[in-house]
Amino acid sequence: MYQFTPNLQGFLLPHTIHNIRLLLRLGIPVQKLNMALFGLTAKDWRDTNPDKKGNIRDYANVSQLVCLSNLENLNALFINDDMSQKERLEKLNKIAIDQMRILIDNKSVKRIGLEK
Repeated sequence: MYQFTPNLQGFLLPHTIHNIRLLLRLGIPVQKLNMALFGLTAKDWRDTNPDKKGNIRDYANVSQLVCLSNLENLNALFINDDMSQKERLEKLNKIAIDQMRILIDNKSVKRIGLEK
């Protein structure tokens, strides 16, 4: 895991998940998507930010929400294709990294001021 900023603005590029076995123990699919993109579960975020209301997604920026929506759709397709959880998580994490890299560097996103 890595250092996490409370407002998610300092965190844009996901890190590669190295402990897939630990992640597979998470029973809730949305938590796996949170790990793939944010690198922590909603509970981890709440424990780190007890003064914040809502959840981790409420503090995500536009690029992160776009990426998360894409990951949700891809996860459904991967499940439909009978892909193993381990393979899905590895792919989703790599896709999250690639998509966030593209969104961070997107001049149109920067121009309209949605990202800092």
